[in-house]
Amino acid sequence: MNRTLYTLLFHLGLPLVALRLWWRARQAPAYAKRIGERFSLSLPEVPPGGIWVHAVSVGESIAAAPMVRALLERHPQLPVTVTCMTPTGSERIRALFGEQVRHCYLPYDLPWAAARFLDRVRPRLAVIMETELWPNHIHACAVRGIPVALANARLSERSARGYARFAGLTRPMLAELSWVAVQTEAEAERFRRLGARPECVSVTGSIKFDLRIDPQLPLAAAALREEWDATARPLWIAASTHAGEDEIVLAAHRRLLETRPDALLILVPRHPERFAGVHELCRREGFATVRRSGGEPVARATQVLLGDTMGELLFLYALADIAFVGGSLVPNGGHNLLEPAALGKPVFAGPHLFNFLDIAAQLRDAGALLEVT
Repeated sequence: MNRTLYTLLFHLGLPLVALRLWWRARQAPAYAKRIGERFSLSLPEVPPGGIWVHAVSVGESIAAAPMVRALLERHPQLPVTVTCMTPTGSERIRALFGEQVRHCYLPYDLPWAAARFLDRVRPRLAVIMETELWPNHIHACAVRGIPVALANARLSERSARGYARFAGLTRPMLAELSWVAVQTEAEAERFRRLGARPECVSVTGSIKFDLRIDPQLPLAAAALREEWDATARPLWIAASTHAGEDEIVLAAHRRLLETRPDALLILVPRHPERFAGVHELCRREGFATVRRSGGEPVARATQVLLGDTMGELLFLYALADIAFVGGSLVPNGGHNLLEPAALGKPVFAGPHLFNFLDIAAQLRDAGALLEVT
């Protein structure tokens, strides 16, 4: 499949795109807002000639934060535009940067939408986080002479096999990238094999190692545990859980309660649209549960605190004695293991860590990661 056929299929699939957007809006009403931006309509005013950074959702936005702040410090004369694809990513970008950056959703990968967006923003550099590869956006940048850098790039063997099946689309797209900054040498070789120019591929490690922890964070967490009268309670967190993991986590917590009836679990679903469903699951399973968003105090009888707020994950990690990182008991590839590790928390996760193989290996070698099944 080449880019022309891909574009034709994308246009033919627009009714399905609209249906999916409608379905997601039923689960998370924020998806029904700012739809025009997804088609390069009603774009906010953006000063031209700056730097465009694309981070698809929350995790990528957090990972991009040190880089974006460095760009703002080193090039204060250049406007920075940060795009994403999800409402949660949008909220995180606003919380991280406020009015320091311009922000909108990235339009869908249609030639006319990409052209309208780029002609509005007119960046002198495009930086795409991880592996958010959109052929028409990348080609539109190449046509306009805009260099495109892929930052913190990762590519599992499974994903590489998928891209290889569409070599007619993948190879010319990767050849148009100006720089591919990958996390590991194995991933660098996969990018080269798929068509990235060898001289444009560099191994830089993971940007997630650049995480900075506010020194006040552990102090605030300790104060809140004291307020809860939970200083001596065993407190563990299951963070960024996906469908199919919450039941396993709750079963493990039930077993823990048999020996430590004062134990407290902080359960943090990855996606906000699952908050209500997971809350209902906790109640249905008989756990005394409070929602963080409701402002209810954690009492001695509380068994589960549902972390249903945005932008608090590091603080919730700081509250815990030990951390489970989700997306790893189901084949989602895991999530950022470095956040709890940076806070000095023992970390455990499931076996599916293919998005963080190098980081997992380093933590494992240091005795800082326990894998469970």
